[in-house]
Amino acid sequence: MFKLLTTFRVVYETRNFSRTAELLYLSQPAVSNQIKQLERELGVDLFQRNGRKEMQPTKQADLLYERALVLLEEWDDTQQKLLDEQNEEELCRIVASHTFAVYLLPKLMKELLAKFPKINFSIDFANSHDALDQVAKHEADFGFIEKPLETSGVQRYSLIEDDLVVAGSPENKLWLVRETSSGVFHYTQRYFEEKNKQEKKMVVKSNEVIAAMLKEGIGRSILSKRAVPEDVPFEPLDNQRYFYLIQRTHLTSERILEVGQEILKYYK
Repeated sequence: MFKLLTTFRVVYETRNFSRTAELLYLSQPAVSNQIKQLERELGVDLFQRNGRKEMQPTKQADLLYERALVLLEEWDDTQQKLLDEQNEEELCRIVASHTFAVYLLPKLMKELLAKFPKINFSIDFANSHDALDQVAKHEADFGFIEKPLETSGVQRYSLIEDDLVVAGSPENKLWLVRETSSGVFHYTQRYFEEKNKQEKKMVVKSNEVIAAMLKEGIGRSILSKRAVPEDVPFEPLDNQRYFYLIQRTHLTSERILEVGQEILKYYK
């Protein structure tokens, strides 16, 4: 059953049998047969086909997806606990937005590593939307984001304020901007609308690259004050934002739950 649920989960997320087959290293007929088998066992239709490629999940599939995430996580946790009995280690997966990952996460990790020596941490970084998506899909236990995003199955907590600034010489007419899904893009767009800015923009998908370009005297940008290189001029932006902790609602491990509690305690 878990094998069928795993295949169902990927089909639900990709809406495509061929893509699912590629991701799971199966043949397309095998994927189709597993979905049909699952539908027979449950007695419901899970997908409706509109044309050759387009697939739409049914209401039953929406419900099953939410339950399947929990079931698969509990099964993974059970397998992990069996290994933990031998290795005495447990995996905690963290995904952080770019600014938080570079300027705040290292100090936090120093505390967590000292507090939880038997937990094996893994760290990934992504923009706020992708981080939320990873947590919602049970691909990460905790996330740190820069926008007050919400979705079902995910809890959000405010952690710490972050000052945004306009960095770079006012003489520069080129603006270095993050991609639309980045946490800071919303503030950049609002600033452009308020100031009626029409200057040329360059999309740069990395705070570190933006900071390096500013240091070379290239362009202007809105970014966290923490990220502004020395000797680069900046002016305050009349906006403050927060960094947020997000975590899955269904965390089955007591030790992983303790990690979340320790994070909140750290920023009190």
